[in-house]
Amino acid sequence: MANWSDPRASAVPRTAGAAAAARDAGLRSYMLSVYNYMASGVLLSGIVALGFSMSPWAVPVLTSPLRWVFALAPLGFVFALSFGVQKMQTSTVRALYWAFTVAMGLSMSSIFLVYTGPSIATTFFATAAAFVSLSLWGYTTKKDLSGFGTFLIMGVVGLLVAMLLNLFFQSPAMAFAISAIGVLLFAGLTAYDTQKIKSMYFHVAGTDFAGKSVVMSALTLYLDFVNMFTFLLSFLGDRR
Repeated sequence: MANWSDPRASAVPRTAGAAAAARDAGLRSYMLSVYNYMASGVLLSGIVALGFSMSPWAVPVLTSPLRWVFALAPLGFVFALSFGVQKMQTSTVRALYWAFTVAMGLSMSSIFLVYTGPSIATTFFATAAAFVSLSLWGYTTKKDLSGFGTFLIMGVVGLLVAMLLNLFFQSPAMAFAISAIGVLLFAGLTAYDTQKIKSMYFHVAGTDFAGKSVVMSALTLYLDFVNMFTFLLSFLGDRR
């Protein structure tokens, strides 16, 4: 019979339980930080986009060659963060993330000139609901989603090629297909990236890279959200 009164009999389970509880608490704190950075970034981008679209400089800038600077600037920040994060201080990574969200806001300000405000709001909340559901499923599912990673990334590459081609063909049918595929791809990436971020915590917890990992994970989810919103807007958005 087990000696239930012997404190040594419960030492291992109690220690293991405490360790598991600490790990779960750490994971929750880590994911909450990721979501806070991501949501704050989306909010900041939205404020910048709306504010700039209402300024007297919006139309002159967004109809001039400067629009390409606005469009490509966020990509520069993404490359800088992706390839330089290992050498950067955590404070630098955070500063570049906030600068990126501002640049994205300026880049996306044109949607307020193209689509009506109510349709933008409707699409935003629809995207938010879908994002929360997909991210929650990616966080809680026991299914390993890593096998979908290569397929989804290849799909995004193919989507970019199709978008470049359609700049020349200007095909409405192709544009519709691109938007539909884009929504599906970034919906899948939301769940996949959430599970990957969750797994990453166990590799970075307690290391100097943990703070950077939070910001980079937020950047990943931010891009999933914004891309899903942009493609969905082409379906739900009412043009002015």
